[in-house]
Amino acid sequence: MLFCIHRYRMNTYLFIYYLIQFCGHSWIFTNMIVRFFSFGKDSMVDTFYAIGLVMRLCQSLSLLELLHIYVGIESNRLFPRFLQLTERIIILFVVITSQDEVQGKYVVCVLFFLWNLLDVVRYTYSMLSMVGIYYHILTWLSQTLWMFIYPLCVLAEAFVSYQSLPYFETFGTYSTKLPFDLSIYFPYVLKIYLVVLFVGMYFTYDHLYSERKTILKNYRVKEKKN
Repeated sequence: MLFCIHRYRMNTYLFIYYLIQFCGHSWIFTNMIVRFFSFGKDSMVDTFYAIGLVMRLCQSLSLLELLHIYVGIESNRLFPRFLQLTERIIILFVVITSQDEVQGKYVVCVLFFLWNLLDVVRYTYSMLSMVGIYYHILTWLSQTLWMFIYPLCVLAEAFVSYQSLPYFETFGTYSTKLPFDLSIYFPYVLKIYLVVLFVGMYFTYDHLYSERKTILKNYRVKEKKN
């Protein structure tokens, strides 16, 4: 009885969490589309200024997912999810937010569009699954769309990082001198991160593909039983 109550509370909490994320990403996605059809390419330049705050809130909130996995209320592997979240946090907060000149790049708009396209589908699926609602097309889409979009996200993240290098070199952001004549030159750190980004993509892709096979297999079994 106590276990059932605990499980109900956890499912309710997860539903509310997914609902909040769905609302946030849906607002961003809709805002970007409406602005593009209203102002054309001009809307791409100030995308960050229009939706950056909500984007940062949603991405900050997503760190809770690591806690969900750690305490066992969300079934997922910790390390691949950590890699996914770390990619976004570094690109959004360390690279884009710190450089005003980067915020107006077209690739930032493209990156935000790809991120939110994935998240709207993912959180819709996760939210409905908490109340036992499964649609074949949504299940398939949530487990298939990432196969094409995620590599594009990584390429966009890499391009954002590459375009930011001259600004980090010019302004010296995050570069600092340490005791004993040592120093941290952030452009070098960012170049190393670019290599790590593509290595991490391999592990994340492999995990997501294995997860996809398991989820779609279980869904087919449920359909046969029903």
